[in-house]
Amino acid sequence: MRVSSGVPGFDDLVEGGLLKNRLYVVSGPPGSGKTTFCSQFITQGAKEGENCVYLTMHETKEELMQDMSGFDFGFDRAIKSDKIQFLNLVTESGKRAITQFGTEGGLTNRLVAFLESNEVDRAVIDSTMLLQHFFKQDVSDEITGFLSALKQTDATILLISEMTDPTSYSDEHYLAHGVIFFHNFLDSSGMTRGVQVIKMRGTAIDSDIRELSFSDQGLRVHTKKKVQA
Repeated sequence: MRVSSGVPGFDDLVEGGLLKNRLYVVSGPPGSGKTTFCSQFITQGAKEGENCVYLTMHETKEELMQDMSGFDFGFDRAIKSDKIQFLNLVTESGKRAITQFGTEGGLTNRLVAFLESNEVDRAVIDSTMLLQHFFKQDVSDEITGFLSALKQTDATILLISEMTDPTSYSDEHYLAHGVIFFHNFLDSSGMTRGVQVIKMRGTAIDSDIRELSFSDQGLRVHTKKKVQA
């Protein structure tokens, strides 16, 4: 079963949508559209009546709402509804939300228990920097365990990664079911944006870069327009 990303044009690149209950990494340089893509994804889930979670440690709910206020895809209404829980894990309320599931096993066990207890359908985790903050020792091994545990949940999860080089893979890219990369190309004519599906298990894809643009409705993928890297 597939779920809609909520981003016009993107689902056409992945046989109609993302496979449900899988883990996807959303990567790219700053300002390339990662947060907007994930916000459209979580908004689409809320519109469809799904239980959603937006998990972060570096942005407040108000800041995210302000960032998305220039778009009209319904994020403001969705984030205020009872279908989306916003958790900032460095705030007291965010910590309380997951520490109720115990202190043993660290972030991994508590977050998985939170997702399962709340019957979460969609989740956004922003970002891999969050993991490095919580995993102090043997970071690579702990991230591997964390991602492996997430893959066993019944949620469709987008994990934002700060990777800026699409050829430089890390643990999360190998472990994830799919990798979506956002590009920024700056030349004499201005900025060109693109999106590339680098990996998507169980889905027939091509790895061409497709043109991406921002509009009042958020991100839109122009499937017939290829971008030359």
